[in-house]
Amino acid sequence: MIPQTAAQAQINAILDGFAARSLKEIVLGLDRITEALARLGNPHEKLPPVIHVAGTNGKGSTIAYMRSILQAAGLRVHVFTSPHLVKFNERIVLDGKDIDDELLASLLARCESAAGDLPLSYFDAVTAAAFLAFAEVPGDVVLLETGLGGRLDSTNVVDRPRAAVITPIAMDHQSWLGETLPQIAGEKAGILKPDAAFVTGVQRADALDVLKSKALAVGAQPFVLNEDWTSRGENGRLVYEDEEGLMDLSPPRMMGRHQMDNAALAVAGLKAAGLAPAHEVISEGIENAHWPARMQRLTEGPLVALAERHEGEPAELWIDGGHNPHAAQALARTLADLEDRSPKPLILITGMQANKDAVGFFEAFEGLASTVFTVEVPGGKRQSAESLARVAQEAGVPAEPMGSVAAAIDQALIDTGRSGEGMPRILICGSLYLAGQVLEENS
Repeated sequence: MIPQTAAQAQINAILDGFAARSLKEIVLGLDRITEALARLGNPHEKLPPVIHVAGTNGKGSTIAYMRSILQAAGLRVHVFTSPHLVKFNERIVLDGKDIDDELLASLLARCESAAGDLPLSYFDAVTAAAFLAFAEVPGDVVLLETGLGGRLDSTNVVDRPRAAVITPIAMDHQSWLGETLPQIAGEKAGILKPDAAFVTGVQRADALDVLKSKALAVGAQPFVLNEDWTSRGENGRLVYEDEEGLMDLSPPRMMGRHQMDNAALAVAGLKAAGLAPAHEVISEGIENAHWPARMQRLTEGPLVALAERHEGEPAELWIDGGHNPHAAQALARTLADLEDRSPKPLILITGMQANKDAVGFFEAFEGLASTVFTVEVPGGKRQSAESLARVAQEAGVPAEPMGSVAAAIDQALIDTGRSGEGMPRILICGSLYLAGQVLEENS
């Protein structure tokens, strides 16, 4: 293990302190962070232009496209996302680079001091540190991702964003956001603000109705798919069109038909915010965008070496952090497209938190995945590999619990070798926590 620096030790100690003092259950609300930010001089009121992003799926990818496009235009882009995959610093990006340890330690120490007797949550503290960084480090744009929901999320203290972008809404986090899609949409719609652009892409009709009603109520300016802008794939290109004309753009390198939707939504968000660069720059940004653990193929590292330890054509090893039924459906479509082009047995290695809809997740892969090997996810509300395997079996997918990802890869090779089906396509999926663990183990 690499020894920690003094700054890293300070970061971990402060974060552990906030985690320990946080309420045992998530309690959404803005009172705590509003008071803490006031004690810090209200840095959230001193930010560059902000694009605020909420939704259930595609937030990270949509932000990745916007970031890449803006950076291709030469702008200094600050980004706040969560959770991190390998290192905490990934959450706060300053001018295109993860925040360095020394600055992060200093900002967290200021937040710790300002918190005083406030029951500031872990996420409150992290958000406050991000606002301090964005206010004090010169930048041109802030891309701000909500943590949970929108209306009562800590990031929603920003009163005057340039635009609010809502990615596809699906059932997730029902304990906090509501038991129906319209209820969840209402919480996401809480980031809409007067006179700010409201941008949305693919949505179910009942969710879209809620979003449009909220936009009308608060005076947000709508920029809605199939009403104000359209997009389509054509001859391998991404075609985007609005009242200003048509753009024939490079397609994303990130895999999956849903990534065309995410890229188009990013373009719409930048246009609505008045920040879209020239056509050629947008194409460059879309083509160069990258977001780890989103249908990412692993091509080197210890786990890849394990997956390739045989003669002939090697097994494929992929990773994706999708963790709800809507994400699983998008994954299944992508894998079905891969299967059409290059048939291989599909094996899933899956770990999920206990509060996720595992049945709905696995149902998307019925008839597509030959086997699921289940593992326990690090962190959060853990679900045992044994209980998750039973859920997969109930959803109609053969499943077997395993002690580790490496053991699951090894067993996948043994099973496909015995069957004579050829080397498999292995997808590690079901949790961003699992994705982060795998990326770290494979580095």
